Amino acid sequence: MAEQEKEESLVSHLIELRNRLIKSLLVVLVFFGVCFYFSGEIMRFLSLPLYEALPPGSKPVFTDQAGAFFTLTKLAFLTAVLISLPWILYQAWAFVAPGLYEHERKFAMPLIVSSVFFLVLGIGFAYTFVLPAAYKFFIKMSAGTGADVLQDLQRYWDFTLAIFFGFGLTFEVPVVQMLLVKVGIVDVDQLRKARRYVVVGAFVVAAVLTPPDVLSQFMLAIPLIFLYEFGIFLAGFIKAHSRSPEAEDEQPDPKPGEVSQADGQPGS
Repeated sequence: MAEQEKEESLVSHLIELRNRLIKSLLVVLVFFGVCFYFSGEIMRFLSLPLYEALPPGSKPVFTDQAGAFFTLTKLAFLTAVLISLPWILYQAWAFVAPGLYEHERKFAMPLIVSSVFFLVLGIGFAYTFVLPAAYKFFIKMSAGTGADVLQDLQRYWDFTLAIFFGFGLTFEVPVVQMLLVKVGIVDVDQLRKARRYVVVGAFVVAAVLTPPDVLSQFMLAIPLIFLYEFGIFLAGFIKAHSRSPEAEDEQPDPKPGEVSQADGQPGS
């Protein structure tokens, strides 16, 4: 009987997972259709850093028609996923929330929201500051050779996607710090002591992800250092305002006549 109930519970969880995956996929497909319709406008918007860096009178090109189709399709799909990300994360949250402790539910929702926020912040930072600086550097180096500069939009999008992905991940530093402190892998004091290594690591990451000029490297390294400091603050705040079930169990029982903190009623 117990085994049958366990199998029924597993089947019900699988059905719920399937339904939530379908709901997420449907929203992505709807936004994909909209984004594909406006894919040309989206591509022009994302290509503004390139247009501004190119010599006057020149335009980027597609070297073949298939490249244009696949690039716009990929662009529309990834834009749709980014727009749908809050809904996808909500479905994931709704699936796992019933199995979490109360203190875990209180921590998980801010973690999800902050993850999306820092991801979008990293992509926006890369688009606003890094891509213009990178392509001005590339065009300047190419012009120094005396050759004409032709930029394939398919290659531009591949490079832009790599930059967005890299900056989106690196801007998740505060989220990672909060998670590590919450699960007890490190504490806030250890994060503070690691500052000197983080500074060196930030410049190493910047050297890998950005063009080989000092300005671009500083444009990533300095925000990473500030994000690390902000992550220390957030981790300390969460640690100070969260309690685990074990900590709650360690509370002494109220004496007769005293008020219980859990239910606000006099202890027996």
